[in-house]
Amino acid sequence: MSEQQPNPDPTEAPIEPLYTHPASPFLRTDATAPAHVDMPALPATQSTWVIYRAQINFGLAMLAYLMVLVGSLTVLEANPDAPWRFIVAVLPVVPAGLTLWVFIKALARLDEMQKRIQMQAFGFSLGATALVTFGYGFLEGVGLPHLSLTLVLPLMAITWGVGTAIFSIRYR
Repeated sequence: MSEQQPNPDPTEAPIEPLYTHPASPFLRTDATAPAHVDMPALPATQSTWVIYRAQINFGLAMLAYLMVLVGSLTVLEANPDAPWRFIVAVLPVVPAGLTLWVFIKALARLDEMQKRIQMQAFGFSLGATALVTFGYGFLEGVGLPHLSLTLVLPLMAITWGVGTAIFSIRYR
């Protein structure tokens, strides 16, 4: 067989169709790395701190609240007639305010669906707490014992948790 001589004239060279380019989806390209080489592990996209930031911050704020509360109660029991007792009595409000700030920042980081669920849960909590406290106010008038206003916040938290569970299930 005779070998064909390449045509030296570039104008007579055949035109290469577009689908023969190495990046063409019609051609398989060879990988540059051998098949047995393991790729290095990618770093985690988020650290544990980032994932659990809201829970950690909330836990630390609650710890600060409990520490100040216990300290305040201890000081008040030791000094019941001190003129500064009112200031010491309200000191636990400061870390409670920090807890509120952490909670609001955590709510701001939620997606739209979670925000909707939380808004409905808060509405449920507000209404349920209002009904319970309003109804119990009438019952106190006919002889049931007086309850402290400090029980309203735990009642709101419980009804908010119930509302969150109800509306989370509803949207699944």
